[in-house]
Amino acid sequence: MRRNHGAAIFGGVSQVLLIGAGDMGERFAMGLAASGKVRELVLVDVAGSGLREKAAALISSHDVRVRAVETEPRDQYSFERLLRDLAPDLVIQVAALQSPWALIGRDDPVANALNRAGLAIRLPFQLPCLLAVMRAVRETGYDGPVANISLPDITHPILAQHGLTPTIGLGNVSMLLLRSRAAWRARNGDEAAPLLRLVGHHNHVYGVMQATPPADPADGPRVYVGEDGTRADELAYGGPPMQPGLRYNHVTAAAALPVLLALLPDAAPLRWSTPAPLGLPGGFPVRIADRRIELDLPPGLDVDEASEFCRRIAHGDGVDHVDDDGTVHFTEAAKAVMAPVAPDLTEPLPLSDGEIARRGKRIFELLA
Repeated sequence: MRRNHGAAIFGGVSQVLLIGAGDMGERFAMGLAASGKVRELVLVDVAGSGLREKAAALISSHDVRVRAVETEPRDQYSFERLLRDLAPDLVIQVAALQSPWALIGRDDPVANALNRAGLAIRLPFQLPCLLAVMRAVRETGYDGPVANISLPDITHPILAQHGLTPTIGLGNVSMLLLRSRAAWRARNGDEAAPLLRLVGHHNHVYGVMQATPPADPADGPRVYVGEDGTRADELAYGGPPMQPGLRYNHVTAAAALPVLLALLPDAAPLRWSTPAPLGLPGGFPVRIADRRIELDLPPGLDVDEASEFCRRIAHGDGVDHVDDDGTVHFTEAAKAVMAPVAPDLTEPLPLSDGEIARRGKRIFELLA
């Protein structure tokens, strides 16, 4: 039985374990602390990351307890101990070995090739921390929700082949949802936005945020309006343009926070669009109720056909396909881009700790 958490003093009764307190993780923590729904935040990051200062800022700003735990974010056994000791209501995985924005402003041949080849080439930076968390979840039998932001549209289908799928992803199609709602407001003034349900992929984010639709409209995200699901795909590209950069994290945090709050005990149900629910290869509309996820598809939408659409869009991130054992195969376009600088990085990538570590080290050395 849970203890009385002291809700008379603090705003909520929930405890959240947040792994990775960089820019994105700190935004999540601030949003959760401000919500009044969380009693305690347990922040995990490496020593030297300013973790204690971040905890102090949270404590100083909101009525919430904050615990700072310094550990290596690839340390499965540390996560096992935390899960057993805490039994948190929600786990949020935000840690990665390198930010997706790390190459912004670089114009050298290696950085250019990596940017053009697609983010999947940098999976060795996104997989290790997520793998450690999900292995700890499996080892401890933790049965609460796990929300992950490390390239979920690609990492979740990979991990699904090994029974390691997080509950739900964050960002991506949820950002497209907010952009579509902004476009609706711009068109309709004070009229309340109807239910919007989207199918989309991480690779759509850049075009949608820059308000730049693809040459072929069939390649854009699918936007369904109202309960009957009337298509209005053009809404996705109707928001004001934003150039790529760290400012996107504002939108990511705003898009993710409703999902995180809906995963807490006693939360109201939420209808939203989220990345990679149930291990699917892209973003889908979902209903979250009683901390459980179910698809919330509009009439006539076939999940298999929509999944195939997302797999096709993943080619823009460099993914040709994922084998049944989780091995990632890269597109011919990605191979051609990487050939002059590091053709070995586009060989099939198995879900092997050794090979993932080798490639991560190789990329770091190339970028040095």
